[in-house]
Order: sequence, then structure tokens, then C-alpha cells
Amino acid sequence: MATQKPFPQAGFLRHLELLVGPASGTPHASMPPALGHMLLASDGSGAATPAAAHLIELLIARKAMLQADLDTELAADELRRYQKFSKPGQPSPHIVFLRQKQAGARHARNQSKQKFIKAAAAFVRDADIEISPRVSLEVFAIGWIDANVPAEFPPST
Repeated sequence: MATQKPFPQAGFLRHLELLVGPASGTPHASMPPALGHMLLASDGSGAATPAAAHLIELLIARKAMLQADLDTELAADELRRYQKFSKPGQPSPHIVFLRQKQAGARHARNQSKQKFIKAAAAFVRDADIEISPRVSLEVFAIGWIDANVPAEFPPST
């Protein structure tokens, strides 16, 4: 059975939303230096760059993608559990409902994946990141998030 895992970059996402939001006086001294150069203006004002807004969209889309994957897996597990004991012939209304639920979960997963790829393309363009032509944008963006976006934020001392 699938269990929901917490979104590891949730703390950093909240920090970015505060940084880009209307009250952008949030201290950002604890931001990792590599991300600070990419997400904050180089003039020293501390203003967020367009890449920061696109990173927020990317992280939100990644969170939605993880949730949609979980929902799809749960719907498939439930359908397998009930289909195992169903009688041959026309499916029961409950099995039909579970198949519709699974189809809806797959549709939501596909939509979240499209939003993720769209957000990844915008982020990579604005952050001026080079991608190897042999790597798909989705795989690159997931790897980049895992490697560069801190999982624990603010860092525990």
C-alpha cells in the first residue's frame, strides 16, 4: 500500500513565496550561495529575479506531481484489491466506479506532469541553465531540484 511522503522542499518553497511576495523584506541570508546568485538580483538589492518566480511554479508543480502519482497508485491498488474477488461477466457498479476513479487519477497525473514540464522549461530558460541534449527536461528538472534545492529549510542548527 502506498503511503504519502512529505514534500521535502516545502520549507524552501515557503521561503521563496515570502521572498517573492508583496512583503519581500524577508531575510535571505541563509539561502544557499548557488541559489542566491540565481534567484536574487545581482545589484545587491535582494530583489527576486524572474527565475525565482519560475522556481516557485516548478516546486508547486513537483509537489502536485508527487501527489498525483500517489493518488494514481492508491486508485490502482484499490481497484486490484476489489477486482481480485469479482465474479466473471459484467463488472459491478463499484468496480466501474473504481475504474473511473483510476482514470481520473491518471488524467490528473498527466496534467500535473504537463504543468511540471512547462514550469521546468520556463525556469531553465530564465535561470540560463544548460541541459544536455541526451537528458529529457523532466528528468533533468527532477534531478536539479533534488541536487540544488535544500530539503531542510531553514537549516537546523
